[in-house]
Amino acid sequence: MGSNEIYSGDEVPPDTRRMILYRTSTGIVVRKDDRFHRLPHPDWDEILNREHTRERLVDEVGALPGSAALPELLEHQLLPPVGRQEVWAAGVTYHRSRSARVAESRDAGGGSFYDRVYDAERPEIFPKATPERVVGHLGEIRIRADSRWSVPEPELCLAINARSEIVGYTVGDDVSSRDIEGENPLYLPQAKFYDGACALGPGILLSAEPLPTTTPMEHLFRETSFPNGCILMTGTGVVPDDSFTLMSGDVVRITIPPIGTLENRVA
Repeated sequence: MGSNEIYSGDEVPPDTRRMILYRTSTGIVVRKDDRFHRLPHPDWDEILNREHTRERLVDEVGALPGSAALPELLEHQLLPPVGRQEVWAAGVTYHRSRSARVAESRDAGGGSFYDRVYDAERPEIFPKATPERVVGHLGEIRIRADSRWSVPEPELCLAINARSEIVGYTVGDDVSSRDIEGENPLYLPQAKFYDGACALGPGILLSAEPLPTTTPMEHLFRETSFPNGCILMTGTGVVPDDSFTLMSGDVVRITIPPIGTLENRVA
């Protein structure tokens, strides 16, 4: 385990399994105890940045009518679980990811960069998507037309408020052009940051007992403010074989219990 390794999906705190916040085309919905409650106020950013978000929502939904019949309706109304939150990502946080990055960039002389950052005190963090570039559950992700080798990267993502507190967790896909990044590490923004390269969803699992603040979080907030909070993708330990590349029409499904499944078709 490197100094910047974060979490695996099965480390999501078990006592947060029963409360999920969804952003939909008809408003905000909270799932609690397998019942679904529509909130009367639509301000996603305000909810994520409240103090004691989960506790206040528990009180609110207790006074609202609930329904067990919303899941099928929600399936086609879900929006990405972001309002004005930027999405950032931490890289080379798992040994498997480090090994893949070293191998793909060896011919270009970039392999040692990934070896060094894996064990370094300062992590690799980079901007992944602005809110309008994020794709939600059942939306279409994209591969670059000038890439020959593109892969999905399943990731646990942290929903963080403006005070640098973990509010909850969601599922992410950090779609990446491995041949472009492997050609030269300085091409990483082109390999990672483009329209349709980031998918999040289906909702945010609200945290009663947040995981500890991580090294990437500390560095992310050190000199950068996020007045609406942000999403931090924590890296992947799932790396497809080198022979695999995404193709138009492929369907990517990523499941992290108890958050749910994020499904996206490649445009």
